[in-house]
Amino acid sequence: MLTEVTATRYVTPLREGGSLPGIVEADDLGTYVMKFTGAGQGRKTLVAEVICGELGRRLGLRVPTLVRMQLDPVIGLSEPDQEVQELLKASGGLNLGMDYLPGSIGFDPLAYQVGPEEAGRVVWFDAVINNVDRSWRNPNMLVWHGDLWLIDHGATMIWHHNWPGAVASAAKPYNASDHALAPFGPDLASAAAELAPLVTEELLTAIAADVPDEWLVDEPGFDSTDALRRAYVEPLLARAATVHERIVLDAPTKSRPSGAPGWLAARLAPTPRTTRQPNNEKDSGQ
Repeated sequence: MLTEVTATRYVTPLREGGSLPGIVEADDLGTYVMKFTGAGQGRKTLVAEVICGELGRRLGLRVPTLVRMQLDPVIGLSEPDQEVQELLKASGGLNLGMDYLPGSIGFDPLAYQVGPEEAGRVVWFDAVINNVDRSWRNPNMLVWHGDLWLIDHGATMIWHHNWPGAVASAAKPYNASDHALAPFGPDLASAAAELAPLVTEELLTAIAADVPDEWLVDEPGFDSTDALRRAYVEPLLARAATVHERIVLDAPTKSRPSGAPGWLAARLAPTPRTTRQPNNEKDSGQ
């Protein structure tokens, strides 16, 4: 079960995110990035954050700790930004908090190297959850204390937006050509061998149980929240077993300049230098 805290102060919005998350302080003296039920993407984004974020963490990937966060709309009364004030007022009750990583910086493939093993683990994980939002355009990764951290898993499990087509959608290949870590030659075979056996029905059932009932009620086609939780478990379990066989890594294109393994190595290779033989005493160091 996720820890529950209460927001005590709204600090500032993070305008990089489309859902306008905010930095908040809580009664446990922690600082969090808060994602709101009243945001335009709706509560399914928070469901995806919990299921996929917790799956990543339990597979040993670096994902900031998630908490259930209670919000009293009165916090928004002193907020000068009308858009933020309306968001806070619309999000009273239970929301989602993600541990804030102070001093972290956005992932830049030209500044931070990732080995094939770690790249493979991340790409494989994103293939399982069908993450369409870890591209070179928007990596959704941070570097904190020299380590790579994964954030923002709201744009995953596309099938939960159309449950009648969930089985067919979950069986589709995963095109990783656009993935921010594709240039690092991800070792997908090793990742699958290591991680796939860990994705069990028991693990996924426990993770789905972390999703609050409030975010699952009244879903069309399901007569209970337990039935809906089961619907999340089945496609993830099936994908984990075989998705490594359906991960596509195509060559780069003009519209996808960083999409294929090898481009980064070429850009980072040292410029060839012509060796010049010393022709006087100064050049020879004498």
